[in-house]
Amino acid sequence: MSIDATSAPLAVPRWMLPGWAIKWLLVVAGFIGCAAAAELTIEKIRLLADPNYVPSCSFNPILSCGSVMSSPQASVFGFANSIIGIIAFAAVLTIGMGMLAGATYKRWFWIGLQLGTIFGIGFVHWLMVQSLYDIQKLCLYCMFVWIAMIPTFVGVTLFNLRTGVIPLPEGARKFFEGLARFGWAIVLIWYAIIFALVIIQFPNVLSF
Repeated sequence: MSIDATSAPLAVPRWMLPGWAIKWLLVVAGFIGCAAAAELTIEKIRLLADPNYVPSCSFNPILSCGSVMSSPQASVFGFANSIIGIIAFAAVLTIGMGMLAGATYKRWFWIGLQLGTIFGIGFVHWLMVQSLYDIQKLCLYCMFVWIAMIPTFVGVTLFNLRTGVIPLPEGARKFFEGLARFGWAIVLIWYAIIFALVIIQFPNVLSF
């Protein structure tokens, strides 16, 4: 007879009994982010090999991946940022797949993942600001990385807040437990704000 994880003894830490949502979130977001970062890396290699190459994600003067990939901001640490994306999102994907297979992770592991997502969301938004207001070009594959990073950060953070990975008073923990049901709304509002900023900065972004 199978045993429902929700009926397990309370002695088992809550972060060792994750629901299906966080598992699939990490799998889907990890796959999207890794695929986008990998495609960015391939396009970067092709651009380095041929300066006249037009990346597949360059559609108009605004949606111009080549301009973004050629900028200093695209290689902050001396190599393509997309390499960081491949490694980071591959790790996220692997964690999610492990959870689907029944793996459990200790509190220190979730804290490490939280720190990683904090770095990721901060780095992505710095690049976003650079793209919008300094480079003044957009990269479609980069935007897919944004799309993957935001729910990853929101999902991991809400999971850690409601399960006690991040210690909180009981009242605050229950608040975040309720808020977790509306994590999708937080993500959609976040997307809407970014979309509004893009449209304000580039009213003709969708002109092909």
